[in-house]
Amino acid sequence: MSSYIDFSKLIKDEAKRLGFLSCGVSKADFLEEEAPRLESWLNSNNQAGMSYMENHFDKRLDPRLLVDGAQSVISLLYNYFPETTDKIEDSYKVSKYAYGEDYHFVVKDKLKQLLEFINDQIGVVNGRAFVDSAPVLERAWAKRAGLGWVGKNANLITKKQGSFYFISELIIDLPLNYDHAIATDHCGSCTACIDACPTNAIKSPHVIDSNSCISYLTIELKNEMPTGFEGMFEDWIFGCDICQDVCPWNRFSQPHTESRFTPNPYVNYSKKEWNEITEDLFSEIARKSPLKRTKYSGMKRNLDYVNK
Repeated sequence: MSSYIDFSKLIKDEAKRLGFLSCGVSKADFLEEEAPRLESWLNSNNQAGMSYMENHFDKRLDPRLLVDGAQSVISLLYNYFPETTDKIEDSYKVSKYAYGEDYHFVVKDKLKQLLEFINDQIGVVNGRAFVDSAPVLERAWAKRAGLGWVGKNANLITKKQGSFYFISELIIDLPLNYDHAIATDHCGSCTACIDACPTNAIKSPHVIDSNSCISYLTIELKNEMPTGFEGMFEDWIFGCDICQDVCPWNRFSQPHTESRFTPNPYVNYSKKEWNEITEDLFSEIARKSPLKRTKYSGMKRNLDYVNK
């Protein structure tokens, strides 16, 4: 094995064996097209209370500032679409990504295995693994690697699998054979996601205003809920899948095979069970779950808000 093409194939084959939905590679350089978009999004205060989005502007656009000598960005997709989306009647809604164990742990474990494989089979490389926890523009890199296109709801979409998957990266100092971005935006004239958003958070195609996004308000917001959205949350108490659920491409979503994403019991708690939840019980069910991000106080706030 001596060519970049052979190395790329070796990595993609191992990624598939580890359970990744797909894998693509792009050259680690400056994201020139994304710079003005990110600047405009931030200047419009679309980041709401996520002030961390304002930090490390240059690093978000240039992976060589994250990994010395970076040559390649390996983008990977990991499926989280559940086997069934049927829920009991009289229940609140939790985003599908939070049904099982926290994806940061699950996907990071897979990335570490892939990085170890590269070091064992190809040679020692300098690299880092990223799972939604560092200044990396994941969708931009996945798009550049040919894994999909960015839809009007700002999610990465693929023709074969829709958008219910996690995006992660390995940034390494090994040159590889690079893939090409998909030239066509397959959303066409469809505006299903824009039309379905109850809080009008999709200001325009590809532009999300976090200030009115249910996912932001129920997870990231640390203060009290703003006024003006009462009765609009449609029983979502953690995250929101509306703009993905209505996307026509998600009719092709296939169930994941990850045992660590087996749904937690709280997915089918009744409204009565949620409203009577204690801090001790919440701590127990949220221990390895994405739910811990909102904390007990945040969950009680969300429940009070949707019950108005």
